[in-house]
Amino acid sequence: MVKILHNASVYTLNPEQPHASAIAIDGERILMTGSDEEVISAFSELPQPTEMFDAEHRAIIPGLIDAHIHLEHYALGLQKVDCETSTRQECIERVARRARQTPAGEWVLGHGWNHNNWAEGFGSASDLDAAAPEQPVYLTAKSLHAGWANSIALRLAGMGTQTPDPPGGAIGRDVSGNPNGILFESAMQLIQAVIPEPTDLQVVHAIRETLPALAKMGLTGLHDFDRRRCFVALQSLRQSGELALRVVKSIPLEDLPYAEGLGLQTGFGDDYLRIGGVKAFADGALGPRTAAMLQPYEGETEQRGMLLMDAEELFEQGRHAVDSGLPLAVHAIGDRANHEVLDAFVQLRRYEKERRGAAGGSGRPLRHRIEHVQLVHPEDAGRLAELGIVASMQPIHAPSDMLMADRFWGSRSAFAYAWRTQLQHGATLAFGSDAPVESPNPFWGLHAAVTRRRADGSPGKEGWYPEQKLSVYEALVAFTQGPAYLAGMEDRLGKLSGGYLADLLLLSQDPFTCNPDEIKNIHPLATMIAGRWM
Repeated sequence: MVKILHNASVYTLNPEQPHASAIAIDGERILMTGSDEEVISAFSELPQPTEMFDAEHRAIIPGLIDAHIHLEHYALGLQKVDCETSTRQECIERVARRARQTPAGEWVLGHGWNHNNWAEGFGSASDLDAAAPEQPVYLTAKSLHAGWANSIALRLAGMGTQTPDPPGGAIGRDVSGNPNGILFESAMQLIQAVIPEPTDLQVVHAIRETLPALAKMGLTGLHDFDRRRCFVALQSLRQSGELALRVVKSIPLEDLPYAEGLGLQTGFGDDYLRIGGVKAFADGALGPRTAAMLQPYEGETEQRGMLLMDAEELFEQGRHAVDSGLPLAVHAIGDRANHEVLDAFVQLRRYEKERRGAAGGSGRPLRHRIEHVQLVHPEDAGRLAELGIVASMQPIHAPSDMLMADRFWGSRSAFAYAWRTQLQHGATLAFGSDAPVESPNPFWGLHAAVTRRRADGSPGKEGWYPEQKLSVYEALVAFTQGPAYLAGMEDRLGKLSGGYLADLLLLSQDPFTCNPDEIKNIHPLATMIAGRWM
């Protein structure tokens, strides 16, 4: 049966036909878009019945795609203590409430704290000991680059004065050298190693429960950066027909040898679950000041963060990925990390060109990406476009992080979260949320991209470094066509046009005509994926 959506304001994101009022859909695909008269008359003589849907002048846009999410972390995180509080004491009280409901010896897990928003600063193991005297406690920071544990958890992990800092990490210590409960980067793994792992079935259940909520927010696809257990769960859901959203699945760098051995390549799979690229980390994060910097953090003389992989290391790993037909997705936040990653991509592009020459010129350059691209030195700003590297960015980070960025980066913040700069140089943008670091609600991300303001209107009418703001159209393209391009699906996703998959949203308000402040409040009245209303 052909579905006809009419009496709508359809924003196709197709430059050849940017606006329409009707869409005809057959099965999973769009047959045509145009005026009500054009579309309805084109199918009025069909022998089979048509289903008419009156959109009542509402806006319709392509389905939105989150280009960077940690799906398992987000799904399981919905069951954890919410630690995103305005004071440290409020976070401790929430832990205490959960501990009173938790049997002795069982773990209390939480997520979302940010010491930069607390007048008291970092917490300590003793703070959590008082809140949960009988349970091990472990709380991940909002950035996912630091953790906070109590003494029971530290003891279970075997951590003491003599425990060395692991490579690529640091254990917070008191004046006597004892672990103080705060763990940075790879040191977090010491605690995570002793926390009972959720079963595959528990992860399947958590993701199954979460997918409809994401669709209700307006997401029809996502690029996941969690690990093996999430991939197992996604395959299970795909096999049972319960994977409603389209997922591009990344491969952790440490699993690259297994992918090589199996011969996995980017794009393997189908339109619902397919292989993406290989995820690597070049540095840490802004909040814990582990993002790798060319110059010290404000007010510091030596602190320049943590460079986890330099250009040579990344190139060596990248050669293996390229040989396997897998692009790289590299986490880089600080300006030094982005510089090193770009240097690595210079070598990697040269290597790819040599390989194509040896193969008689066959094949196309892989679609590499840098994740976050939060601070890029002005001299490096045009290099992503020059190298054909996609800027995979999360606009909601800008208003969320602006106070930290001003505090730790000072005037360098003028070059941070620089979406407009990347577009002007010609780079492709792919927007996401980094959930559970931020909310996966894509309309909050759109609001941030267009206004560079928080929900409360701060820092003012013009926004934070307003020269980096985007238009609604530019931001929507980054939430649709950018991720589709990275997935190798730009020929069937990201536009509302004939032959494209029928993934679309019917909206409560029109983002092109409403007050920009209202964009954050937009929600889908209906979400369609593959021609089916969700």
